[in-house]
Formats: sequence, structure tokens, C-alpha cells
Amino acid sequence: MKKVLMPFIFIVACSWFISCEVDDDSPNFYFAALTTVEADMPESFEYGKTYDIDVTYLRPNGCTFFEGFDVTQTTETGRDVVVIGSVLTDEDRVCTEMAEEVVANLKFKVIYKDDYTFRFYAGDDADGNATFLEYTVPLVEETPTN
Repeated sequence: MKKVLMPFIFIVACSWFISCEVDDDSPNFYFAALTTVEADMPESFEYGKTYDIDVTYLRPNGCTFFEGFDVTQTTETGRDVVVIGSVLTDEDRVCTEMAEEVVANLKFKVIYKDDYTFRFYAGDDADGNATFLEYTVPLVEETPTN
């Protein structure tokens, strides 16, 4: 009985999966750079430590969701940071058009013994050029413990 039942179940299962058809295979979202409003940077860094940096960004509508950070090393201790969001494009979805400020946490580990410069993407100017909020965080020597 098992020898007859197993092939039958297999055939039924395969035909069910094959008969399912998705009409629209186009993506229903895209990624976008979001505007940074401010970053809560520490007064200084210590070599080897990891810091939580609160980044306030602008969520333009209810169809945009935080996905993470794109951090690019521009020099040894220079970083360009862009907040990345996914924007849903589903035509059936109703999105609020009210913008809101949201805070996300960026974890950063200090791996070089020099001051760090961060540039956070803050949108484009009237000419379409990227603008940045710039922060320089000095490195301080570790305080010896007794």
C-alpha cells in the first residue's frame, strides 16, 4: 500500500506546485537613501571599543521602512553613512503621506588609532548634489586603571 500511495502523493504535490502561477513577477519595492536629520555622536572614541550611535532620519511616508546603513570607508578613519530604506510600490497599499523622524542605532567599532570623520547623507541640494552632516570624533588615550 505504501508503494502505491507515496508516488500518488508525490504526483499530486508536484502538480499543485507547478499549477500555481504568479501573475506579476516584478518587484514590489525599491531601495532608497533616506535623509539623516542628526547623529548623536560621542564626545570621543577609545581604541578597540564599540559605540552605539543613534541616527535620526526622516521616514517620508508609511510605505518606507528602515533596512540598515550603507557605510563606506572614504579614508582610513573617514566614513560616509547613508540610511537605507525600502519603499513599497504595491498599488493596492494605502500609505500615509506624513513624514516622521525615526531613530536607528548604528554600532561602530574603533579599529584605528586616529580621529574619525563621519559624513551622514542629509539629502540633495537644489542642484541635485548630495549634502552631508559632518562630525569629527577625536580618539583619546585609554585611561589607565589602578
